[in-house]
Amino acid sequence: MTQITGYSTHDIRFPTSLSGDGTDAMNTDCDYSAAYIIIHTTSESLKGYGMTFTIGKGNDIVVQAIKQLADKLVNKPIESLFNDMGAMWALLVSDSQLRWLGPEKGVIGIATGAVSNAVWDLYARSRKKPLWKLIVDMSPEEIVRSSSLRYISDALTPEEAVEILRERQSTKQDREENAVKHGLKAYSTSVGWMGYTTEKVQRLTKEALQQGFDHFKLKVGVSVDDDLARAKTIRDIIDDPQYQRSDKQVNLKALENKNAGPTGNVLMIDANQVWDVKEAVSYVKKLQPCKPWFIEEPTMPDDVLGHARIRNELKDTGIGVATGEHCANRVLFKQLLQAEAIDVLQIDACRLAGLNECLAVMLLAAKFNVPVCPHAGGVGLCEYVVHLSLIDYIYMAPSFDRNVVEWVDHLHEHFRYPVSVNSNGRYNAPTGPNVGYSIEMYQDSIERYSYPNGSYWKDEHPRLVNKAQEGRRVIG
Repeated sequence: MTQITGYSTHDIRFPTSLSGDGTDAMNTDCDYSAAYIIIHTTSESLKGYGMTFTIGKGNDIVVQAIKQLADKLVNKPIESLFNDMGAMWALLVSDSQLRWLGPEKGVIGIATGAVSNAVWDLYARSRKKPLWKLIVDMSPEEIVRSSSLRYISDALTPEEAVEILRERQSTKQDREENAVKHGLKAYSTSVGWMGYTTEKVQRLTKEALQQGFDHFKLKVGVSVDDDLARAKTIRDIIDDPQYQRSDKQVNLKALENKNAGPTGNVLMIDANQVWDVKEAVSYVKKLQPCKPWFIEEPTMPDDVLGHARIRNELKDTGIGVATGEHCANRVLFKQLLQAEAIDVLQIDACRLAGLNECLAVMLLAAKFNVPVCPHAGGVGLCEYVVHLSLIDYIYMAPSFDRNVVEWVDHLHEHFRYPVSVNSNGRYNAPTGPNVGYSIEMYQDSIERYSYPNGSYWKDEHPRLVNKAQEGRRVIG
């Protein structure tokens, strides 16, 4: 009988602030970081890997919370956890003293996600399946038992969730075959970080077009003039026939109501919460000339009624509203959907408390027929979200024509089973018996970038911290 014998944790930080990767109007100096856990078992060859994402300071606090939660799993037989993954998740969130720190949000919430995802990774590895395949092979009833539906039954009952999944049974095999063969459409955020120079944005946009991308996201919110100029830089390239691939095909159905340009390319904009509600409406209207599909995170993510007002007042512009990367739990998503406050739901694999809660939110989105376009701007997030989108596409979403999955081309080289995109700008489905949830890092990367005593932070960073990085610009 295989048991959990213990765990190890790591505070891993990457110096992305030097290059400007991840920069936006709110977050100007991100060091992409992972609060990381490895679950050990009585079988030396079987481990579970999990993490949550931060942008530097405070990552150590999350690691301490992970330890508090992981203690609950030590000495547990793994099959007793796998037999009821809903009960596993309930075990992690039911400690009344730790729950007081949330409840189910903040540091304790994202730490819960890291630990529960490590158990899911362990489960998938034990069955020799990628995580997405483990889930889509489950019965509707088993998926619903594993989903965190408490507090959202006024919007989605367990019976309704089961029926949604049963309705997808007739198309599930075809969807799976299509996803494995063709992949899932991605969009590029790597072209539009706030801290990139114009020259770097131009180069990356041209490269992205040749890689098959046709959806692009730009960070906005510093000034209208700067935003319009940077949007024009991207639009001048993505709307110009000379930069398009000769084999480019345009899916008109997938472009409906997205403000696509003449070459079939779409621009989105992201403010990362910098505005109050009235300011958001006024500012976005001034950005109409760049013709974005949606404005992402226009205001504080907890402000459900504020998002609803922004969406309503922007309707005549044709610009939608998207949010989700900072939505702390399923209840907030429930309210956003009930209030008709968003056009696009951007689930985050590390902001929510693990796969159990992600399943619940995707089922909510399926009921309300709102497309799920996951947030993936951070280390490990692309590795996680490809599994979520495969589950959504194969088993949950009523349609996947409008859905796109965020892609950032940063730090994948540190993962043993890195996610990838194909030549058509689509995520490849992870395959193989040891992939799990795709989040296992190389030991060398863990040791080098562990903070503050890893070799990078002790020996290399002091020499680089004041060195100007090519393609980096000062924000503000």
